[in-house]
Amino acid sequence: MSDTQATPVPPRARAGPPPDQDQGPAPLLALGLAFWGSRTFLSAVELGLFTELAAGPLTLEELRERLGLHPRGARDFFDALVALGVLARDQDGRYANTPATAAYLDRGKPAYVGGLMEMASARLYGFWGDLTEGLRTGLPQNELKRGGPGLFEVMYSDPEVLRGFLRAMTGVSMGAVREIARRFPFDRYHSFVDVGCAEGSLSVQVSLAHPHVTGGGFDLPEVGPMFDAYVAEHGLADRLRFHPGDFWRDPLPAADVLALGHVLHDWDLDEKRQLLAKAYAALPDGGALIVHEAIIDDDRSRNAFGLLMSLNMLLESPGGFDFTGADCQRWMREAGFRETRVEALVGPDSMVVGIK
Repeated sequence: MSDTQATPVPPRARAGPPPDQDQGPAPLLALGLAFWGSRTFLSAVELGLFTELAAGPLTLEELRERLGLHPRGARDFFDALVALGVLARDQDGRYANTPATAAYLDRGKPAYVGGLMEMASARLYGFWGDLTEGLRTGLPQNELKRGGPGLFEVMYSDPEVLRGFLRAMTGVSMGAVREIARRFPFDRYHSFVDVGCAEGSLSVQVSLAHPHVTGGGFDLPEVGPMFDAYVAEHGLADRLRFHPGDFWRDPLPAADVLALGHVLHDWDLDEKRQLLAKAYAALPDGGALIVHEAIIDDDRSRNAFGLLMSLNMLLESPGGFDFTGADCQRWMREAGFRETRVEALVGPDSMVVGIK
């Protein structure tokens, strides 16, 4: 065999796309500079731009004056938001909300999710600037880095910050919790408690869809007034009760079905296992646990949001991380659950169900 035959030339596909499909460095530049668009959008939320437009379109000068912006950058700022798809501009040059920003970024709307964006602007944006250090050290890059309080201490110490965060979580989670209420077989059960319930959106959606189910939410005492107010708005105060407590110190409330939504990823592996064990102990035989959040796909190659959320946990917590459905099923089985399954919900969210 000749040398040429022994070392065949690799197919072109292994070296990259053919020239007519090559986009040059543009996709790489777009990804590397994606923070330009993110920062522009977060500043718009922080300034209350979408709330200013809730009553109707405004001209460049009207909008600039209302927001108190300098003339130099205002036009580029508004037009960049048009190009990013979060503002509309009519033929007369007036700016208006898109259907999405009108629904979710008007502070006067119940579905407002801007609280989460405001927190991202005020806290997370700066912490992500230290991602490289976090990757090298494995240590949080938030207030803990300088000896300050952690994420939960910061939020729970200020009622207004907490209220904004809980309201944002309601808006962000609404699609997933409605899917859970629609798809999980609650007709087989009679009681339900959401552990780490925030305002109570999951408890409310379950109760609205299944009038025979009673239950409530479990969270730190500071959340109680906000849970009660949200439940009362939906006329469910006679069926849903708030259970104050700390899931590290107190037993979980007994119910046929328990949920842990956007909770497990905050904690390290041992803590995750402890919470699953506490949930198992609180359930009756045949009871169910629902874990729902941005579950990473088992191949760890498609759910970019879930993987980036896990990096966010690196920056925000001493040991938190996101996980795959297979991971969660394994931990559930280790806790004693006899049946487990994973179901996709909406967007990046899925639920992992364990049956005792």
